[in-house]
Amino acid sequence: MERTRLSADLRMRRHAAEFVRDVTARSRLPLDYSVASLRVVDFVVDGLRKSGRDRTAVGHVLFGLGVYAGEVLVRRAGAVWVEFDEGQRELFGQPVGVRMPDGRVWNPLGKVVKRFEAGERESLRTFYLQLHGRTRAGLPWQPGLTDAGGTGDRAGHGADREAGHGVGRRVGGPSDGL
Repeated sequence: MERTRLSADLRMRRHAAEFVRDVTARSRLPLDYSVASLRVVDFVVDGLRKSGRDRTAVGHVLFGLGVYAGEVLVRRAGAVWVEFDEGQRELFGQPVGVRMPDGRVWNPLGKVVKRFEAGERESLRTFYLQLHGRTRAGLPWQPGLTDAGGTGDRAGHGADREAGHGVGRRVGGPSDGL
């Protein structure tokens, strides 16, 4: 498992660096891995959404933006890239995500897709602010038992679990109400 985590970490960090290099060379977007730059991600996703193109037509850009958002969590909040297991892949609809220092696993790739599909209420900047510094009250981290999440908020996201965005479901154990 450690070997897989490291390969996912290295692979996704390289992808983020290449994406930023290519995008900033063409458009001069201020993608500097800061929390503030997640507003730029929101803006770009909104532009793609308003263009009228479907998700498959912009899928490669959404993936790159999701990797970038995940890399912000890695650099700013101490997360690491992880390869999802089969159950998490099915839940999230993505091959990788990030594990926060408290052991929770999150899905920034899916969060970008969710922004594209649902619009402004799914902010990447807000996503970061909700996740950074969160802890699982009274629940010590256990290897192999992780929380799976998308937005981290508590209100009205039952359908998101079915849609592969992975909001607040504990993989491998009972829900903790997120």
